[in-house]
Amino acid sequence: MKRLLLIIAICFLLPNTFFAQNSGTENTFSKSYGYLNDFEKILTSSQIATLNNTLKASEKKTGHKIIVVTISSIKPYANVPEYAATLESYLYNNLKLNPTILLVLSKELRQIQIQSSHKGLNKLSQEETKTIISNFAIPEFKKGDFYKGLESAVNQIIKKLE
Repeated sequence: MKRLLLIIAICFLLPNTFFAQNSGTENTFSKSYGYLNDFEKILTSSQIATLNNTLKASEKKTGHKIIVVTISSIKPYANVPEYAATLESYLYNNLKLNPTILLVLSKELRQIQIQSSHKGLNKLSQEETKTIISNFAIPEFKKGDFYKGLESAVNQIIKKLE
């Protein structure tokens, strides 16, 4: 009887082990990131090239790396700030990238987050990031011009980092 109960218990518990989902960040985030990562596909190829060149030139000039990421989903995270903080940690720990500024935008979720690393906080405070978002990015987003909003935000960040 005990053997039968053991077999039944194993039969119920084993499938859960085999089919359990991995909740690690390796499945959530891409395996590589450049300066501009348009995962939401909201920019044209020429807009991507222009903004990518701006970000590269900025890093050469200031020594501070800015990474821009557009996403349509933040699952399994509760909000964009949590997603951005975890992504920044993933970039630093797993990909050995050390962005000074990480800008995460979701057109679909209508959210934006500018995440500063420790060295970025010396140059760009949370109040300044809120000002950049509300005065430069959001007005263009409301017009439907996401490229112009990103470009304006990036240019303001670059000015603060210089």
